[in-house]
Amino acid sequence: SLKSHLKRHQKTHSGEKPYKCSQCDKTFSQNTHLIGHLRKHTGENYPCSQCNKVFLHKGTLASHIRIHTGEKVHQCIQCDKVFPHNSLLLSHLRVFGVK
Repeated sequence: SLKSHLKRHQKTHSGEKPYKCSQCDKTFSQNTHLIGHLRKHTGENYPCSQCNKVFLHKGTLASHIRIHTGEKVHQCIQCDKVFPHNSLLLSHLRVFGVK
């Protein structure tokens, strides 16, 4: 919900990090960040079948795979160019003065 999203976002500004790793005492503002971190201790990861690069998050692997497939899913609303990664689209949008 919007309210829980706002609460989660506010923790980034307050410095509050209530989620603590039981393995190394590192703390996190969000539970999802702790879960990702725990994969470093458990060895759970997501390897790319094309180049054997390893990722801690499934979504990061999915984004990486686009390098191999050439899939482009982020489309510019100004000129209809498409990009494989959102970060490339955001860089492109600066040409149009979009921040």
